[in-house]
Amino acid sequence: MKQNVIPSSDPDRLETWARYAKGLCRDCRATCCTLPAEVGLNDLIRLGVVDEFERGEPLRQIARRLEKAGVIEHFNQKRERFTLTRLSNGDCLYLDTGTRLCTVYDRRPDTCRNHPQIGPRPGYCAYQRK
Repeated sequence: MKQNVIPSSDPDRLETWARYAKGLCRDCRATCCTLPAEVGLNDLIRLGVVDEFERGEPLRQIARRLEKAGVIEHFNQKRERFTLTRLSNGDCLYLDTGTRLCTVYDRRPDTCRNHPQIGPRPGYCAYQRK
């Protein structure tokens, strides 16, 4: 029986991404967790880095606090989206470098929950074998 080999993708070259299939994540290096993750206020509340009572505060003020804390690296005021910080190796700050698993999986942002249905190339992912 011929085994279907999936080539490694280059996260920066969308044409190399693999079509997503169920079970693909089991042996991937979590390459999607090296892509910039844009999140909203509800995601930050779910992650526990913003309290519910802060919902009425100006988002720029929340962004400044989170930037100082190292949780976000950018805030797009026009779109009201925050970009989570990535470590020097490119990993999301919530990715365990040893296991390559998400440390906040049950509370992960909608961007992560909906990947790869949404993203730079819907239905495809930047698969890289462990």
